[in-house]
Amino acid sequence: MARPKKDDDKKPTRELLLEAATKLIRTNGYTSTTVDDLCVQAGVSKGTFFHNFDSKEDLAVAAAERWSDVTSAFFKSAPYHQKKDPLDRVLGYIRFRKEILRGDLPEFTCLVGTMAQEVYSTHPEINQACFQSIFQHAETLKSDIEEAKKLYAPRARWTTQSLALHTQAVIQGSFILAKAGGNVKFAADSIDHLEKYIQLLFNK
Repeated sequence: MARPKKDDDKKPTRELLLEAATKLIRTNGYTSTTVDDLCVQAGVSKGTFFHNFDSKEDLAVAAAERWSDVTSAFFKSAPYHQKKDPLDRVLGYIRFRKEILRGDLPEFTCLVGTMAQEVYSTHPEINQACFQSIFQHAETLKSDIEEAKKLYAPRARWTTQSLALHTQAVIQGSFILAKAGGNVKFAADSIDHLEKYIQLLFNK
């Protein structure tokens, strides 16, 4: 069985398994990722796996929750928050999403988006965890969108929540295009169009 790197020996076994799940599911999908695969990637025995998680589904729910925590901290520290104008912050978020399209496809695509596409009708607990993660991330945009709407589009009939969720729909869809086409440019182009669309909404 493969062993993790020396630095990984310092990490709790549960964390190693969660990291393994994040990597393998983003690369191969939930269904194709087996418990054996996860154990090999994490460098642990199957007995150790089941000491930490009741099932692969249990691990997937925990991985989705961990994904929310990790990505929340990552975006919270992003530079677009420093902009004074709320619309600049909204557009800065969109541009930041394009900037982080780096590395191979599994390195920038979304864990919870990947899982939701597979499990929405077969694993309701995983699906709920994935939706909650995406929804909570969209919620972080609402205050900036609301401020920008008051300044630049006070009579617009669309809601701040609908636009926040729309940004996630476009971004998740851009990942699907990138995967299907095997090219990050499909994602980058979609995010560019999202930025232009938002500028039009605010007459900018």
